Amino acid sequence: MNGLHETSNDRLGWMLDDALAVPGARHAILLSADGMLRAHSKGISRDESERQAAALAGLQSISRSTAEFCDDPDTAWRQTLIEFVDGFVFLVAAGPGAYLAVSAAADVDMEAVTFRMHKLVDRLGKELTSPPRQDVGRTA
Repeated sequence: MNGLHETSNDRLGWMLDDALAVPGARHAILLSADGMLRAHSKGISRDESERQAAALAGLQSISRSTAEFCDDPDTAWRQTLIEFVDGFVFLVAAGPGAYLAVSAAADVDMEAVTFRMHKLVDRLGKELTSPPRQDVGRTA
């Protein structure tokens, strides 16, 4: 990855660790809408974080496409929660084109995780936005 991405990861990774202060919270990643990893918390490898970022970008896209099921096709997507036997994955909007995901154990306080995630998004503001990628090397 390029130096800009590494700098962003270094700058934001430690901030994501704050989302893990809830007992039972495991990992946090920040991703762009196109599935690019922006940052990850300690305790999860970069390779695993990149794999999860790609998968979670697809998940949020699918989640947004079900808005009409909620009665209004123009309703804004805010959060997706996935439940497994051994835990949860929380995915929230973190600004234009950016998403924050946290994984947690089955016995986690779900409300506390969601609260912390939204507080983190509020606190970081513009740090958690991700503009669309542009083809820099593309010729006309």
